[in-house]
Amino acid sequence: MNPWVVIDQATVPGDGGEMKLLQRTHEFTINVKNEELMNSRLHGSEDALAELTCKPLAKRKRPKVLIGGLGMGYTLGAALEHLGPHAHVVVAELVSAVIKWNRTHLADLAGRPLEDSRVTVRQGDVAAIIRENKNAYDAILLDVDNGPEGLTHEGNDQLYSLKGLEESKQALRPGGVLAVWSAQPDKKFTKRLRAAGFNTEEVPARARGARGRWHHIWLAVKQ
Repeated sequence: MNPWVVIDQATVPGDGGEMKLLQRTHEFTINVKNEELMNSRLHGSEDALAELTCKPLAKRKRPKVLIGGLGMGYTLGAALEHLGPHAHVVVAELVSAVIKWNRTHLADLAGRPLEDSRVTVRQGDVAAIIRENKNAYDAILLDVDNGPEGLTHEGNDQLYSLKGLEESKQALRPGGVLAVWSAQPDKKFTKRLRAAGFNTEEVPARARGARGRWHHIWLAVKQ
């Protein structure tokens, strides 16, 4: 088997450690603190996150969607596939190198979504962007870190706190959806969503095909 080769690396803001982009033949992985954060073969649950959230928005005239976490571009690419031609998607990414990788090494994985005219890319903390405006989005998709139990950035804990969830709710339009991806279920997080006043549904999704490990998606609707 071909060995993994480090092709670039970056420091995660806030002492999140070193983030490395590795390649093995046509496969890519991003590691943080020597743990795999994402892999180009395992994006079924990211696709499901976008489909479950954005497909119902396709008939709206000008839906506005915020995606927290660019990753390898799969969530963004799938969102664009299911949204109409007049949608506006804002994608927030904390690590500037990840944006660079999605324009270079990883660009073709999800069909070069950053080149879509419907997309605005913002480098920074998605929590700060959420706080900027109220009633601004039809959907907020959080594909940040490994879910509510963070791995790379302690600041993400605030995003998933009760206060952070209430701020997301304020940023949503009536009937808007907060969709959250996680590597694993989290009963305490489900309780926080309900405490914030969301009508919450939990959906399992495979990471890859019919045999991949199960990931977890919360669909939380603002009433």
